Amino acid sequence: MNVPAITNTANTGRTDVGNAATVDYQSFLKLLVAQMRNQDPTAPMESTEYVAQLATFSQVEQQVQMNAKLDDILQASALSQASGLIGREVVDHTGKESGIVKEIKLYSDGVIAILESGAQVPILPGVTIR
Repeated sequence: MNVPAITNTANTGRTDVGNAATVDYQSFLKLLVAQMRNQDPTAPMESTEYVAQLATFSQVEQQVQMNAKLDDILQASALSQASGLIGREVVDHTGKESGIVKEIKLYSDGVIAILESGAQVPILPGVTIR
């Protein structure tokens, strides 16, 4: 069985084992089987501890999936709201750039309105929409 290398970072004292977000159900089961094979025969782990570990992992996996679905819902909502800006007049937060919105670009960190003049206005606090 291949086990990822463990690196100890001297300045933080933290131990990193790969990317925690990439651990899936199959990886967890492999770790659980390895734990069972390598346990101390004079003091074996209780079966209830195995069940508790499996239940905990299942809950974490469900939460990760729920967070991904919530992110999808938030992106769809942001796009829906941003599409309402098309055809409206926008004045940036400095008051220097204004014009009619031709299209909208949605990024992970915000929305950018592209005006008919080609100028790009980030939709930030202080932007006026008419």
